[in-house]
Amino acid sequence: MTPVRLDSKQWRIVAIAGMAVLVIWLVIGLSRHEEAVEVRTAPAIYADLNQEVTTNGTVIPTSEFQARANFPGIIEKLYVELGAKVKPGQMLVSMRDPFATARVATANSALQAARAGNENTLKGGSQDERIAMAADLQHAEQSRAEAAKSLASLKQLKQRGAASAAEVTAAEQKLEAANTTVEMLREKSGGRFSKQDVRSAAAHVRDAQEALNSAKLQFANANITSPMAGTVYAVQVTAYDFVPMGGDLLRVADLRSVEVRAYFDEPEIGKLQAGQKVKITWNGRPDRVWHGHIKQAPVAAMALGPRSVGECIISVDDSKEDLLPNTNIMLTVTIQQHHHVLTVPRAALRTDGPSNYVFRVVDGRLQQTPVVPGIVNLDRAEITKGLSGNDVVALNAVDNRSLQDGLAVRTGHGSDAGGGLGRLLRMRILGPGQR
Repeated sequence: MTPVRLDSKQWRIVAIAGMAVLVIWLVIGLSRHEEAVEVRTAPAIYADLNQEVTTNGTVIPTSEFQARANFPGIIEKLYVELGAKVKPGQMLVSMRDPFATARVATANSALQAARAGNENTLKGGSQDERIAMAADLQHAEQSRAEAAKSLASLKQLKQRGAASAAEVTAAEQKLEAANTTVEMLREKSGGRFSKQDVRSAAAHVRDAQEALNSAKLQFANANITSPMAGTVYAVQVTAYDFVPMGGDLLRVADLRSVEVRAYFDEPEIGKLQAGQKVKITWNGRPDRVWHGHIKQAPVAAMALGPRSVGECIISVDDSKEDLLPNTNIMLTVTIQQHHHVLTVPRAALRTDGPSNYVFRVVDGRLQQTPVVPGIVNLDRAEITKGLSGNDVVALNAVDNRSLQDGLAVRTGHGSDAGGGLGRLLRMRILGPGQR
């Protein structure tokens, strides 16, 4: 067979075509190299998942006594120190008022005298007066009996002519006078005081009682005692300090029973309910964690500076007098808690309007898969529908490029960055149709 000879023009065409094919292959190769993107992936795993809300709050005692100055004056003496344990009725602080004790004693004497006078009024007089009245009545009754006996004897004598009519008349008058004396003494012993006298005596007792109460109040104002058992957790004054009326002197509280007042931002108010569990931490005791529950959920939103918040009261269940009043603490409220549910990292869940989806790695390609999320927290998201426990999902591209449905992937070097939650794979994504 005779070989075909090409002229110079044909050779030029062949050379140009070859160069074109070479350029095309170079472009394809470079394009393939530029589109290669590393991404991170993670498996869907079963785990316990909590949805939590975190904020700060202030510790407040549930039972507290605030000792305040009831009049302007000078502190005479402090009977307790900061941190002291006190009992009900124990003296805390006294202010300078030298006449307080004398006023109480005087008012008490006046009350006793008023009570005695009222009792005498109700019984018809004092005991001595009642004894004297009884003796007078007895003597009058004896005199009347003698007058009656004498009159009877004179009447018998008159019938026999041994007594005159004048003697009988005189005896009758004597008996009448004796009867009058007896009736007068009986009336006097039974109704010596009028109703007005009785009301006046009772009013005098009430006035004396009010005077004593006032004196005791003045004494208490100057000598302040604790109405409860607790711990002195704040002392605002020292001896010889001058304090104005209403000045804060010291505070006593039962530190075994404390609460937390916290403020939550408005979007979180609707998630809070009474009884939800709370974890409490305090920088002053970093080694200690307290536990509690929501006692009163927010009932309204209010302005707090630039924020719109709801106030929440939280009961502390395990305080051991180590969570101090007025300290600022951090608290975490567990809104929801699901056990052994299918989860993916939060970064894998994507949202497009009302729709939620993830990118699954299926047969070497990314597949956009609609899902239904459940609990979502800062780290992970619960998937209630759309995934199974064998699925692997893409998180993000290493160079922050956007992921697309249908992109082919090539598995790169793996790395365990899941902390036991799954092995993150490093994949290389290529364009459609490339292997």
